[in-house]
Amino acid sequence: MFEIKTFNHSADLAQAAARRAAEIISQTIARSGAARIIVATGASHLAFLNALVALPGVEWSKVEMFHLDEYVGLPMSHPASFRKYLLERFIRPTGIRRYHLLDGEGDLTAVCKRAGDELNAGPIQVAFVGIGENGHLAFNDPPADFKTEAPYIVVNLDEACRRQQVGEGWFRDLSEVPRQAITISIRQTLKAEKILCVTPELRKAKAVKACLEGPISPAAPASILRTHPDITVFLDRDSSSLLNARTLAGASKA
Repeated sequence: MFEIKTFNHSADLAQAAARRAAEIISQTIARSGAARIIVATGASHLAFLNALVALPGVEWSKVEMFHLDEYVGLPMSHPASFRKYLLERFIRPTGIRRYHLLDGEGDLTAVCKRAGDELNAGPIQVAFVGIGENGHLAFNDPPADFKTEAPYIVVNLDEACRRQQVGEGWFRDLSEVPRQAITISIRQTLKAEKILCVTPELRKAKAVKACLEGPISPAAPASILRTHPDITVFLDRDSSSLLNARTLAGASKA
């Protein structure tokens, strides 16, 4: 199932995505006693994660969380650190006790191996992802590696991706943005049983069009999501504004 849901307002998108995420987690816990999830970060996921954390009834003590990506060489004290982001905005508010964070200051080979082994110790029920301004999926910038089986890899960040981080306010200028990151690989992301792609905002509209209507190609990394058997894409009026009428006709509107 590949489903697109569109919303007039980003706040409504965030609430709907959060409700669906909580539903998947709770259903998994009811069925299996625990749930394993992958959580994305970034400015466009702030409202979604805030909404998810605020929902009552989720047994977070039975959830195991994995980290999508992290900058190489950036201390956890830096405002742009995704470890800091997750600790402050998700892990501590929910009380999750089982979580795995990527140490971009450590031995990168060892960090990737350890995180990959932990990730592959069991199935992932749901992954939260987004589409970057250059079409990236996690930190897999174009042209992305669609073939590697490694769960986590070290990648070079292209200028468009690095400029996005400045535009979102995480860094003062381009010179401050790290040039490398640890990221979950494309093929590993696709192993999640379900994927929720949360992508609001006008600045994402071109990438959304390329990834949802263009060729499935490493040049538009998130286009690979269209091959997944169970994915829901959450868009707002702005991020969906360049999609053609045929695509929008098949989308659920709220």
